[in-house]
Amino acid sequence: MKRIVLLGGGHAHLFVLEAFARQRPDADVLMITPDALTPYSGMMPGVIAGHYRAREACIDLRPLAARAGCRLHFDLAIGIDAAQRCVVLASGARVDYDLLSVDTGSTPRLPAVPGVGHGHPVKPIGRLEMHWRRVLAQQPSSAVVVGAGAAGVEIVMALRQRCPGMHCSLVDSNAQLLAGMAPGLRRRVGAQLRRQQIDLLTGCTLDHVGQGRVVLADGRMMNSDFTVWTTGAAAPDWLHDGALALDARGFIETAGTLQSTSHPEVFAAGDVASVRSAPRPKSGVYAVRAGPHLAANLRRALAGMALQPWQAQQRALMLLACGRQHAIAARGGWSLQGDWVWRWKDWIDRAFIARFDPLARAAQS
Repeated sequence: MKRIVLLGGGHAHLFVLEAFARQRPDADVLMITPDALTPYSGMMPGVIAGHYRAREACIDLRPLAARAGCRLHFDLAIGIDAAQRCVVLASGARVDYDLLSVDTGSTPRLPAVPGVGHGHPVKPIGRLEMHWRRVLAQQPSSAVVVGAGAAGVEIVMALRQRCPGMHCSLVDSNAQLLAGMAPGLRRRVGAQLRRQQIDLLTGCTLDHVGQGRVVLADGRMMNSDFTVWTTGAAAPDWLHDGALALDARGFIETAGTLQSTSHPEVFAAGDVASVRSAPRPKSGVYAVRAGPHLAANLRRALAGMALQPWQAQQRALMLLACGRQHAIAARGGWSLQGDWVWRWKDWIDRAFIARFDPLARAAQS
Protein backbone atom coordinates (compact mmCIF):
# COMPACT_ATOMS: atom_id res chain seq x y z
CA MET A 1 0.00 0.00 0.00
CA LYS A 2 1.32 3.43 -0.91
CA ARG A 3 1.93 6.05 1.77
CA ILE A 4 0.82 9.68 1.64
CA VAL A 5 2.62 11.91 4.13
CA LEU A 6 0.98 15.21 5.00
CA LEU A 7 3.71 17.39 6.46
CA GLY A 8 2.16 20.15 8.56
CA GLY A 9 -1.32 20.84 9.86
CA GLY A 10 -1.90 24.03 7.89
CA HIS A 11 -5.13 25.31 6.41
CA ALA A 12 -4.80 23.48 3.07
CA HIS A 13 -4.31 20.15 4.81
CA LEU A 14 -7.55 20.64 6.75
CA PHE A 15 -9.37 20.36 3.43
CA VAL A 16 -7.32 17.29 2.51
CA LEU A 17 -8.36 15.57 5.74
CA GLU A 18 -11.97 16.62 5.17
CA ALA A 19 -11.94 15.16 1.65
CA PHE A 20 -10.32 11.94 2.86
CA ALA A 21 -12.93 11.69 5.62
CA ARG A 22 -15.68 11.75 2.99
CA GLN A 23 -13.93 9.11 0.89
CA ARG A 24 -10.86 7.41 2.30
CA PRO A 25 -8.07 6.86 -0.23
CA ASP A 26 -6.58 3.41 -0.75
CA ALA A 27 -3.37 4.48 0.97
CA ASP A 28 -1.62 4.71 4.30
CA VAL A 29 -2.07 8.36 5.29
CA LEU A 30 0.19 9.94 7.91
CA MET A 31 0.25 13.55 9.10
CA ILE A 32 3.37 14.94 10.78
CA THR A 33 2.72 18.05 12.86
CA PRO A 34 4.09 19.48 16.12
CA ASP A 35 0.76 19.69 17.98
CA ALA A 36 -2.76 18.31 17.95
CA LEU A 37 -4.23 21.81 18.13
CA THR A 38 -3.59 23.92 15.05
CA PRO A 39 -4.28 27.67 15.46
CA TYR A 40 -6.49 29.45 12.96
CA SER A 41 -4.53 32.56 12.07
CA GLY A 42 -7.60 34.64 11.25
CA MET A 43 -8.79 34.58 14.87
CA MET A 44 -5.50 34.94 16.73
CA PRO A 45 -5.53 38.77 16.83
CA GLY A 46 -8.94 38.38 18.47
CA VAL A 47 -7.40 36.04 21.06
CA ILE A 48 -4.70 38.60 21.84
CA ALA A 49 -7.34 41.33 22.09
CA GLY A 50 -9.36 39.23 24.53
CA HIS A 51 -12.38 38.57 22.29
CA TYR A 52 -11.79 34.81 22.15
CA ARG A 53 -10.27 32.15 24.35
CA ALA A 54 -7.29 30.40 22.76
CA ARG A 55 -9.14 27.10 22.37
CA GLU A 56 -11.90 28.84 20.39
CA ALA A 57 -9.32 29.76 17.73
CA CYS A 58 -7.78 26.30 17.38
CA ILE A 59 -8.77 23.17 15.51
CA ASP A 60 -8.18 19.80 17.15
CA LEU A 61 -6.72 17.63 14.40
CA ARG A 62 -7.35 14.34 16.21
CA PRO A 63 -11.07 13.81 15.48
CA LEU A 64 -10.70 15.03 11.90
CA ALA A 65 -7.69 12.77 11.29
CA ALA A 66 -9.54 9.81 12.81
CA ARG A 67 -12.47 10.32 10.43
CA ALA A 68 -10.02 10.47 7.51
CA GLY A 69 -8.19 7.30 8.56
CA CYS A 70 -5.04 9.36 8.99
CA ARG A 71 -2.45 8.61 11.65
CA LEU A 72 -0.92 11.55 13.49
CA HIS A 73 2.76 11.77 14.39
CA PHE A 74 3.73 14.71 16.58
CA ASP A 75 7.19 15.90 15.60
CA LEU A 76 9.04 18.67 13.75
CA ALA A 77 10.55 18.31 10.29
CA ILE A 78 14.18 19.31 9.94
CA GLY A 79 14.66 18.21 6.35
CA ILE A 80 13.32 16.50 3.25
CA ASP A 81 15.52 13.95 1.51
CA ALA A 82 13.84 14.11 -1.88
CA ALA A 83 16.26 11.63 -3.47
CA GLN A 84 15.38 8.98 -0.88
CA ARG A 85 11.75 10.10 -0.60
CA CYS A 86 11.77 10.60 3.14
CA VAL A 87 11.15 13.31 5.71
CA VAL A 88 13.80 13.81 8.41
CA LEU A 89 12.40 14.66 11.84
CA ALA A 90 13.81 16.41 14.89
CA SER A 91 13.50 13.16 16.86
CA GLY A 92 15.95 11.52 14.45
CA ALA A 93 13.28 9.46 12.71
CA ARG A 94 13.08 9.23 8.93
CA VAL A 95 9.62 8.77 7.45
CA ASP A 96 9.35 7.35 3.94
CA TYR A 97 6.68 8.48 1.49
CA ASP A 98 5.31 7.69 -1.92
CA LEU A 99 3.51 11.03 -2.08
CA LEU A 100 4.41 13.99 0.11
CA SER A 101 2.35 17.12 0.66
CA VAL A 102 3.92 20.06 2.50
CA ASP A 103 1.78 22.66 4.28
CA THR A 104 3.93 23.83 7.18
CA GLY A 105 3.57 27.56 6.63
CA SER A 106 6.37 30.09 6.61
CA THR A 107 8.69 31.32 9.33
CA PRO A 108 9.17 34.96 10.37
CA ARG A 109 11.88 36.92 8.61
CA LEU A 110 13.69 38.37 11.60
CA PRO A 111 15.70 41.59 11.34
CA ALA A 112 19.48 41.26 11.52
CA VAL A 113 19.97 43.44 14.58
CA PRO A 114 21.64 42.80 17.94
CA GLY A 115 19.21 41.59 20.59
CA VAL A 116 16.64 40.20 18.16
CA GLY A 117 15.93 37.43 20.67
CA HIS A 118 14.33 39.94 23.02
CA GLY A 119 11.38 40.16 20.60
CA HIS A 120 8.73 37.58 19.82
CA PRO A 121 8.04 36.44 16.22
CA VAL A 122 4.40 36.56 15.18
CA LYS A 123 4.70 32.89 14.17
CA PRO A 124 4.15 30.34 15.51
CA ILE A 125 1.18 32.44 16.58
CA GLY A 126 0.26 30.00 19.34
CA ARG A 127 3.65 30.62 20.93
CA LEU A 128 3.20 34.39 20.58
CA GLU A 129 -0.11 34.14 22.41
CA MET A 130 1.55 32.12 25.19
CA HIS A 131 4.25 34.79 25.64
CA TRP A 132 1.59 37.50 25.61
CA ARG A 133 -0.37 35.82 28.42
CA ARG A 134 2.79 35.74 30.55
CA VAL A 135 3.56 39.41 29.88
CA LEU A 136 -0.07 40.41 30.40
CA ALA A 137 0.03 39.01 33.93
CA GLN A 138 2.84 41.50 34.68
CA GLN A 139 0.67 44.50 33.66
CA PRO A 140 2.81 45.82 30.77
CA SER A 141 2.97 49.56 30.15
CA SER A 142 4.44 49.56 26.62
CA ALA A 143 4.66 47.45 23.47
CA VAL A 144 6.40 47.81 20.11
CA VAL A 145 5.38 45.94 16.95
CA VAL A 146 7.98 45.96 14.17
CA GLY A 147 6.54 45.55 10.70
CA ALA A 148 3.62 47.66 9.45
CA GLY A 149 2.00 45.13 7.15
CA ALA A 150 -1.43 43.61 7.71
CA ALA A 151 -0.22 41.32 10.51
CA GLY A 152 1.55 44.13 12.34
CA VAL A 153 -1.49 46.40 12.11
CA GLU A 154 -3.81 43.73 13.51
CA ILE A 155 -1.43 42.75 16.31
CA VAL A 156 -0.69 46.30 17.51
CA MET A 157 -4.39 47.18 17.62
CA ALA A 158 -5.16 43.92 19.43
CA LEU A 159 -2.53 44.73 22.07
CA ARG A 160 -3.98 48.21 22.48
CA GLN A 161 -7.48 46.81 22.87
CA ARG A 162 -6.41 44.34 25.55
CA CYS A 163 -4.48 46.99 27.52
CA PRO A 164 -6.06 50.40 26.80
CA GLY A 165 -3.56 52.21 29.01
CA MET A 166 -0.52 50.65 27.37
CA HIS A 167 1.64 52.79 25.09
CA CYS A 168 1.85 51.04 21.70
CA SER A 169 4.11 51.78 18.73
CA LEU A 170 4.19 50.38 15.20
CA VAL A 171 7.56 50.66 13.44
CA ASP A 172 8.60 49.93 9.86
CA SER A 173 11.65 50.69 7.73
CA ASN A 174 9.38 51.31 4.76
CA ALA A 175 8.24 54.87 4.21
CA GLN A 176 4.58 53.78 3.99
CA LEU A 177 2.12 52.01 6.21
CA LEU A 178 0.83 48.84 4.48
CA ALA A 179 3.29 49.29 1.62
CA GLY A 180 1.93 48.10 -1.70
CA MET A 181 -1.70 48.13 -0.62
CA ALA A 182 -4.45 50.43 -1.88
CA PRO A 183 -4.34 54.08 -0.75
CA GLY A 184 -7.91 53.92 0.58
CA LEU A 185 -7.06 51.01 2.85
CA ARG A 186 -3.94 52.78 4.10
CA ARG A 187 -5.98 55.87 4.93
CA ARG A 188 -8.56 53.87 6.86
CA VAL A 189 -5.93 52.01 8.86
CA GLY A 190 -3.97 55.19 9.53
CA ALA A 191 -7.13 56.79 10.92
CA GLN A 192 -7.69 53.78 13.18
CA LEU A 193 -4.13 54.00 14.52
CA ARG A 194 -4.59 57.70 15.28
CA ARG A 195 -7.95 57.06 16.90
CA GLN A 196 -6.36 54.48 19.19
CA GLN A 197 -3.36 56.75 19.88
CA ILE A 198 -0.90 54.21 18.50
CA ASP A 199 2.39 55.78 17.42
CA LEU A 200 3.30 55.03 13.80
CA LEU A 201 6.99 55.36 12.92
CA THR A 202 7.74 54.69 9.24
CA GLY A 203 11.07 55.01 7.46
CA CYS A 204 12.82 53.90 10.67
CA THR A 205 15.50 51.25 10.96
CA LEU A 206 16.49 49.49 14.15
CA ASP A 207 19.85 49.73 15.84
CA HIS A 208 19.37 47.12 18.55
CA VAL A 209 16.86 45.62 20.93
CA GLY A 210 17.36 45.13 24.64
CA GLN A 211 15.38 43.95 27.61
CA GLY A 212 12.49 46.39 27.82
CA ARG A 213 13.61 48.69 25.02
CA VAL A 214 13.91 49.13 21.26
CA VAL A 215 16.56 51.53 19.95
CA LEU A 216 16.32 53.08 16.49
CA ALA A 217 19.25 53.88 14.21
CA ASP A 218 18.72 57.61 14.78
CA GLY A 219 19.24 57.12 18.53
CA ARG A 220 15.63 57.27 19.65
CA MET A 221 14.75 54.74 22.33
CA MET A 222 11.31 53.27 22.95
CA ASN A 223 10.29 51.39 26.06
CA SER A 224 8.83 47.99 25.27
CA ASP A 225 7.62 45.35 27.67
CA PHE A 226 6.49 43.27 24.70
CA THR A 227 8.22 43.48 21.30
CA VAL A 228 6.72 41.63 18.34
CA TRP A 229 8.30 40.89 14.96
CA THR A 230 5.83 41.04 12.07
CA THR A 231 8.55 41.62 9.49
CA GLY A 232 7.38 39.33 6.71
CA ALA A 233 7.55 35.68 5.74
CA ALA A 234 10.66 33.59 5.14
CA ALA A 235 11.04 30.02 3.99
CA PRO A 236 12.02 27.37 6.55
CA ASP A 237 15.79 26.83 6.60
CA TRP A 238 15.40 23.07 6.46
CA LEU A 239 14.11 23.25 2.88
CA HIS A 240 17.48 24.34 1.54
CA ASP A 241 19.24 20.96 1.67
CA GLY A 242 16.51 18.72 0.28
CA ALA A 243 17.15 19.13 -3.48
CA LEU A 244 13.61 20.41 -4.09
CA ALA A 245 13.37 23.27 -6.57
CA LEU A 246 12.91 26.55 -4.67
CA ASP A 247 11.95 30.00 -5.84
CA ALA A 248 14.21 33.04 -5.41
CA ARG A 249 13.04 33.49 -1.81
CA GLY A 250 13.56 29.86 -0.84
CA PHE A 251 9.94 28.64 -0.94
CA ILE A 252 8.99 25.37 -2.63
CA GLU A 253 8.37 26.12 -6.29
CA THR A 254 5.30 24.37 -7.69
CA ALA A 255 3.48 24.06 -10.96
CA GLY A 256 -0.19 24.93 -11.20
CA THR A 257 -0.99 21.37 -10.18
CA LEU A 258 0.66 22.18 -6.80
CA GLN A 259 3.41 19.66 -7.60
CA SER A 260 7.06 20.48 -7.05
CA THR A 261 8.62 21.56 -10.33
CA SER A 262 11.55 19.22 -9.66
CA HIS A 263 9.90 16.26 -7.89
CA PRO A 264 6.36 15.45 -9.08
CA GLU A 265 5.71 13.15 -6.11
CA VAL A 266 5.98 16.20 -3.80
CA PHE A 267 3.09 18.64 -3.46
CA ALA A 268 3.02 21.91 -1.52
CA ALA A 269 0.47 24.61 -0.68
CA GLY A 270 0.08 27.59 1.61
CA ASP A 271 2.82 29.98 2.67
CA VAL A 272 5.58 27.38 2.28
CA ALA A 273 5.03 27.24 -1.48
CA SER A 274 4.92 29.52 -4.52
CA VAL A 275 3.18 28.66 -7.78
CA ARG A 276 5.76 29.46 -10.46
CA SER A 277 3.28 30.75 -13.06
CA ALA A 278 1.22 32.84 -10.63
CA PRO A 279 2.97 33.81 -7.38
CA ARG A 280 0.67 35.32 -4.75
CA PRO A 281 1.18 37.12 -1.42
CA LYS A 282 1.72 34.97 1.66
CA SER A 283 -1.83 34.89 2.99
CA GLY A 284 -3.95 32.17 4.55
CA VAL A 285 -6.75 32.82 2.08
CA TYR A 286 -4.72 31.21 -0.71
CA ALA A 287 -4.04 28.10 1.38
CA VAL A 288 -7.77 27.82 2.06
CA ARG A 289 -8.62 28.14 -1.64
CA ALA A 290 -5.92 25.65 -2.66
CA GLY A 291 -6.98 23.00 -0.13
CA PRO A 292 -9.79 21.25 -2.06
CA HIS A 293 -7.73 21.25 -5.25
CA LEU A 294 -4.74 19.79 -3.40
CA ALA A 295 -6.93 17.00 -2.02
CA ALA A 296 -8.28 16.18 -5.48
CA ASN A 297 -4.82 16.11 -7.08
CA LEU A 298 -3.40 13.90 -4.35
CA ARG A 299 -6.19 11.45 -5.03
CA ARG A 300 -5.57 11.66 -8.79
CA ALA A 301 -1.82 11.15 -8.35
CA LEU A 302 -2.46 8.11 -6.19
CA ALA A 303 -4.65 6.64 -8.93
CA GLY A 304 -2.19 7.51 -11.73
CA MET A 305 -4.63 9.97 -13.29
CA ALA A 306 -3.84 13.28 -14.97
CA LEU A 307 -3.72 16.20 -12.56
CA GLN A 308 -5.69 19.42 -12.89
CA PRO A 309 -4.06 22.87 -12.69
CA TRP A 310 -5.25 25.36 -10.08
CA GLN A 311 -5.42 29.08 -10.71
CA ALA A 312 -5.41 31.31 -7.66
CA GLN A 313 -7.66 34.35 -7.83
CA GLN A 314 -5.92 37.60 -8.69
CA ARG A 315 -7.38 39.46 -5.72
CA ALA A 316 -8.43 38.20 -2.33
CA LEU A 317 -10.79 39.71 0.19
CA MET A 318 -9.00 41.04 3.26
CA LEU A 319 -10.85 41.33 6.56
CA LEU A 320 -8.61 43.29 8.89
CA ALA A 321 -9.46 43.35 12.61
CA CYS A 322 -9.04 46.71 14.35
CA GLY A 323 -8.56 45.57 17.94
CA ARG A 324 -12.02 46.56 19.12
CA GLN A 325 -14.99 44.78 17.57
CA HIS A 326 -14.61 46.76 14.38
CA ALA A 327 -13.01 45.67 11.11
CA ILE A 328 -12.04 46.83 7.64
CA ALA A 329 -12.88 44.88 4.48
CA ALA A 330 -10.73 45.47 1.39
CA ARG A 331 -10.41 43.96 -2.05
CA GLY A 332 -8.46 45.52 -4.86
CA GLY A 333 -8.95 49.27 -4.72
CA TRP A 334 -12.10 49.42 -2.60
CA SER A 335 -12.51 49.20 1.15
CA LEU A 336 -15.19 49.73 3.78
CA GLN A 337 -15.39 49.39 7.53
CA GLY A 338 -17.72 49.13 10.48
CA ASP A 339 -18.77 47.13 13.48
CA TRP A 340 -20.88 45.08 11.07
CA VAL A 341 -17.70 44.07 9.20
CA TRP A 342 -16.37 42.68 12.48
CA ARG A 343 -19.59 40.70 12.97
CA TRP A 344 -19.27 39.38 9.41
CA LYS A 345 -15.65 38.41 9.98
CA ASP A 346 -16.53 36.80 13.31
CA TRP A 347 -19.24 34.71 11.64
CA ILE A 348 -16.86 33.59 8.88
CA ASP A 349 -14.10 32.70 11.35
CA ARG A 350 -16.35 30.77 13.72
CA ALA A 351 -17.89 28.88 10.80
CA PHE A 352 -14.42 27.91 9.55
CA ILE A 353 -13.47 26.51 12.96
CA ALA A 354 -16.76 24.64 13.34
CA ARG A 355 -16.42 23.12 9.87
CA PHE A 356 -13.33 21.17 10.86
CA ASP A 357 -13.76 20.93 14.64
CA PRO A 358 -17.42 20.79 15.74
CA LEU A 359 -16.30 20.28 19.34
CA ALA A 360 -14.82 23.78 19.32
CA ARG A 361 -18.38 25.07 19.69
CA ALA A 362 -18.23 23.99 23.33
CA ALA A 363 -15.38 26.45 23.89
CA GLN A 364 -17.47 29.22 22.32
CA SER A 365 -20.36 28.85 24.76
